[in-house]
Amino acid sequence: MKEIEFAQIDGIKLGHAEDLAAATGCTVIISEEGAVAGVDVRGGAPGTRETDLLDPVNMAQEIHAVMLAGGSAFGLDAASGVMQFLEERGIGFDVMVTKVPLVCGAVLFDLALGDHRIRPDRAMGYRACLAAGSGSPAQGNVGAGAGAAVGKVFGMARAMKSGLGTFAVQVGDLKIGAVVAVNALGDVFDPETGDRLAGALSEDLSAFAGTEEYLIDSFCGDKNFFRGNTTIGVVASNAVLTKAQASKTASMAHDGFARTIRPAHTMFDGDTIFTMATGRVEADFTLIGLLAARVVERAIVAAVKNAGPLCGLKCFSDMNQLGKREAGTGQTR
Repeated sequence: MKEIEFAQIDGIKLGHAEDLAAATGCTVIISEEGAVAGVDVRGGAPGTRETDLLDPVNMAQEIHAVMLAGGSAFGLDAASGVMQFLEERGIGFDVMVTKVPLVCGAVLFDLALGDHRIRPDRAMGYRACLAAGSGSPAQGNVGAGAGAAVGKVFGMARAMKSGLGTFAVQVGDLKIGAVVAVNALGDVFDPETGDRLAGALSEDLSAFAGTEEYLIDSFCGDKNFFRGNTTIGVVASNAVLTKAQASKTASMAHDGFARTIRPAHTMFDGDTIFTMATGRVEADFTLIGLLAARVVERAIVAAVKNAGPLCGLKCFSDMNQLGKREAGTGQTR
């Protein structure tokens, strides 16, 4: 197994557009030739588009793009720009008078950061498409991760900046990768080291407070936790999959959420994963599911490590440097 760029997955293009002043953006994953797709929605507060057509019992066998965006439900408007871009290029489901692009999507809540009056819209979705396929994809404060944050159990004042990450691998001829915008209620850990990378901070913003620990300790206390969350992503591969297998792959990919985000899939998150398969390579289905969870896991870690400070929120590098300085003085935190 070797690590590759997400852009190297056959038949898949990735593009971003964002407004960092407003702290929001959108990401598009395009398959011009069509991709078999599936979805698994685990969180209790999802915002999604065109997920019903991915049910294996329904007619459409392929989709042409997945759009991920900030802006809460307002951000679903960005998919209109994706549809416009694809229709102009003759990409979509042929209905004789035109071709209708099948564009699925999911949104996260970033309205509490930046300017809530500015959200991903048709124009931003179109710009993301124009950027698709142009070199190695950026990570961190880009696209749907522009306004993403984690550790929001105490509200935004003690949250940390997160972002969008990608990760992809190749095993033989099989290529599989993930793009994930990480905007979780919980804290983010690196499962390879056990280190807490980002999450809710102490009142003086100098140390981690521990989201799970707080939730356990506050069992009989205030239940009005901040609700502006949701981690959304896409697993894309060049594998041959049926619609049912694509949905099962999305289900298995959620293990990557569980390994890195604590807690994950809460009623205050809208956690959603799409799968896109371009049908180029036959591969063992169990291997595909295993790798789907692995690339999601590493994409989440990449999202946090590549995020920069924004709108006053600290990021991974801030806390990492703080830890190094205190280690040099013999202090603990």
